Amino acid sequence: MRKTPLVNEEIYHVYNRGVDKRDIFSTDADLDRFLISMKYFNTKKPIGSIYQHKLQKNKNQKNVKAILLVEIISYNILPNHFHFILKQKINGGISEFMKRLLGGYTNYFNDKYKRSGSLFQGRFKSIHVGEDNYLLVLFGYVNYNDIIHNIPNTKKHFIRSSIKEIETGKYYFLNKTIVSEYILKRFKNIKMFKKHCLEIAEIIRIQRVEDI
Repeated sequence: MRKTPLVNEEIYHVYNRGVDKRDIFSTDADLDRFLISMKYFNTKKPIGSIYQHKLQKNKNQKNVKAILLVEIISYNILPNHFHFILKQKINGGISEFMKRLLGGYTNYFNDKYKRSGSLFQGRFKSIHVGEDNYLLVLFGYVNYNDIIHNIPNTKKHFIRSSIKEIETGKYYFLNKTIVSEYILKRFKNIKMFKKHCLEIAEIIRIQRVEDI
C-alpha cells in the first residue's frame, strides 16, 4: 500500500519504464495492444480479458456508459517508458488502472515472447500535481517528452502522444470536456497550447544536455 493514498478528483503525474531500461515494445502490434489496454481497462467493472470484453461488447447493443477509473488528461507512450497525467475518479482508481494496464500487458508480452518475470521497473511512480503552474510545465514535459530524449529514428514509430488528439480534435483517450477544462481555459487556442508545450520541452531538453 502506498504511504500517501491517491485522492479522488486530484491530478497526478504517473510514469514508469521497462526494467533495466529495456524497450517495452518489439512490434507495432505490441504498441497497439498497450494502447487498446489503456482504453478497455479504464472502467470500474472488471472486464476479464480484452478478447472476452470485445465479444461481450459486440453482443450487447446497448451502450451503457462505463464508470471510469481515471480521466486521462495527457499521455506520451515511448519505446521504453511512458508518462500520464491522470485524474483519479473513484477510490483506488489510478492504482487499479495501472495494475490492469501493466499487469495485463506484461502477461501478453511474456506469453508472446516466451519470457518470464517483470517487464516494468517496480510499481508505477506518481507525483501529485497540486499547483496550476506545475501542471502547465507538466503539459509540455508529457506531451512532447519524446523530443526531450534522444530517440533513434528506427524507434520513433513507437511514440504516441496526446498532442495529436488535442491538435486534431479526434479524441480517443481524451475527451472534449477534459481538453476544454484543462487546456482551453488556460490558453487562447490549441496553437498557443502547442507553442507553450514545445517551449517547455525544449528548455528541459537543453538543461539535460548541459547537465551531462
